[in-house]
Amino acid sequence: MSTSDHASRDFILIGAGGHAKVVRELAELCGANILGVCDPKFQGTHNEIWNGLKALGGDEYLSRVNPQTVLLLNGIGMMPGSLIRQGVFERFRAMGFHFPSLVHPFAWVSHDAHIGDGVQLMAGCVVQPGARVGANTIINTRSSIDHDTCLGEHCHLAPAATLCGDVRVGAGSFIGAGATITHGVTVAPEKFIKAGSLTTKDVL
Repeated sequence: MSTSDHASRDFILIGAGGHAKVVRELAELCGANILGVCDPKFQGTHNEIWNGLKALGGDEYLSRVNPQTVLLLNGIGMMPGSLIRQGVFERFRAMGFHFPSLVHPFAWVSHDAHIGDGVQLMAGCVVQPGARVGANTIINTRSSIDHDTCLGEHCHLAPAATLCGDVRVGAGSFIGAGATITHGVTVAPEKFIKAGSLTTKDVL
């Protein structure tokens, strides 16, 4: 399910940090109508504006919303070892909410690639044929995923990172900015690959 498939639906953004700014703009480029933003720092506030959006309150606001009436945008970024983004995705999905995938107009994604729910593909990224990207994964600016590569759920491919063909990356892993993983390498779940590094052997 992608944002472009539901451009007539209303959306709520979760999170009010740096990543949320990028997600907000990405979603609007895809035609989303964003009603406002929820973040714990807005709990109990009234008539506050964040980045041009109405602050709706904390996460408790969504407990009063019918999941069938809006779609959610996960504006929580990911840092190595952090489970906050994953927790937000899983908690609200269990409540019946849906997170569409977001594909920037200047990203290139093969029709033969599989993109999971809640995946965010930023400007300039490339996803080649046979690639699979698990739910709630961030494919950040100018990153590249080559043929038949598989990323698990809740991963982050940081800006300008490169995954060559037939790479396997386990769920919850963080691939740093500018890192390169060569053909056929396997990275186990919840691993951290340093920015600018070259990985030529399995990381298990």
